[in-house]
Amino acid sequence: GAMGGSASLIPQDLLSEYQELTFLSKQEILLAYKRFSELLPKEERESACSTRVPKSQILTLPELRANPFQHRICHVFSTSETGDDSMSFEDFLDMLSVFSDSATSDIKSHYAFRIFDFDDDGTLDRKDLEQLVNCLTGQGEESRLSSAEMEQLIQNILEESDIDKDGTINISEFQHVVSRSPDFASSFKIVL
Repeated sequence: GAMGGSASLIPQDLLSEYQELTFLSKQEILLAYKRFSELLPKEERESACSTRVPKSQILTLPELRANPFQHRICHVFSTSETGDDSMSFEDFLDMLSVFSDSATSDIKSHYAFRIFDFDDDGTLDRKDLEQLVNCLTGQGEESRLSSAEMEQLIQNILEESDIDKDGTINISEFQHVVSRSPDFASSFKIVL
């Protein structure tokens, strides 16, 4: 129709459902659909709503390419049953929704916690914190912290955050810390 073909690929009722289930506007959902389908080979684009995009393709998005947590983000938002971290369009929308400006800071911190929980065990322990710091400082030799600096930093993080002093940070401790850092939500976003 006159609308330009791509918009009509998401049925209207699905579009309304996506709007209700995410923090995204209709425009953002349509843009996301366009970006998602462009990650697929031409012959699969027609069925983008029901096709999974491999993680390697998701990681080519400039917004993720520059993100130090790109692998964890794919892992946390992927609903793939084989564990290959591929994404369906709905996974992709969920990711964009959490990273959008409209998502609440509770939702952002919940997902940030899952992304930083590298071993997926429900708490941030020293190992998770070490990987977190390495992601943030970059893996390069010159930017890497010495083990003494790392130890000190993790000590500081735990002193700040580990309220029950069990040596790990649980989700409620994490959300407490985040609630005290006003710029957390703004740093935790992806805008297409």
